[in-house]
Amino acid sequence: MDIQNVTIAGGGVLGSQIALQSAYKGFKVTMWLRSEGSIERAKPKLERLRGIYKQTLNAMKTDPNAYCRGLVDSPDVPTEKLDELIASVDKAADSIQMTCDYEEAFGNADLVIEAIAEIIDEKDAFYKAACPFMPERTIVCTNSSTLLPSNMVRFTDRPDKFLALHFANNIWINNTAEIMGQSETSQAAYDAVVAFSQAIGMIALELKKEQPGYLLNSMLVPFLNSAEALLANGVADVETIDKAWMLGTGAPLGPFRILDIVGLTTAYNIVAASPAAQDPSSVAAKIAATLKSYIDEGKTGVNAGEGFYKYN
Repeated sequence: MDIQNVTIAGGGVLGSQIALQSAYKGFKVTMWLRSEGSIERAKPKLERLRGIYKQTLNAMKTDPNAYCRGLVDSPDVPTEKLDELIASVDKAADSIQMTCDYEEAFGNADLVIEAIAEIIDEKDAFYKAACPFMPERTIVCTNSSTLLPSNMVRFTDRPDKFLALHFANNIWINNTAEIMGQSETSQAAYDAVVAFSQAIGMIALELKKEQPGYLLNSMLVPFLNSAEALLANGVADVETIDKAWMLGTGAPLGPFRILDIVGLTTAYNIVAASPAAQDPSSVAAKIAATLKSYIDEGKTGVNAGEGFYKYN
């Protein structure tokens, strides 16, 4: 299957990253957003990423440690080529189309990547509204962090072309793509998504069976939940918990810095949807309440300028 036209549904933390990375690697990219307000909220995210891409490529001229696997294939790139890539970032960012119109977004899509909230009812509504506008050839992927494609395939009209494509945050640096099918996914669709992932500079991680949390989040989510529980139970504050992890393991980031990158809304949706959170006395409910208190103050993470920490 030849993928050229890519539509990203959602303009959040990862949706905006997938959109720019795909455009940077030469694909024609459209972003579907729910409303004009959503479009306006997505624009600053893309502008921030434009600046990061250009700044990183420029830094690579003199600093070997600035090398990002998702931006170039090798750390040994001539300055002239880096200048060309810097110019291509602007071309890519300017080429991304944003729309709320279903026909415009999905009518000519070869690949659709859904990156909306981790709320199954919202995914249900999205697929049922968008799929009728997609050509028969269109492959549909969910970028869900925790939900299985088999939980959502019934929402679509193309079970043989539906699977999961999950990215890590900061995909220009942490350039992994987890590809996970469900029982009805065709080998052709699976292989096409693997090839697309590689074409946008990702290292394709092929899963052999469905797993809640995939690979990365099967390890990451329990770690973050443990840190959130320490905070929700009043054991220590954010900075102290992060220091314990960083100083004890040599890790560059603590769990709450990671949560700010993931986005507190995503973290909240995951824990709030867990059965344990339905018991108000549970630790999960306390974690959800703690995250909600930050979200209600507009402290949703790096893109908002503040989460557990403040950012410029």
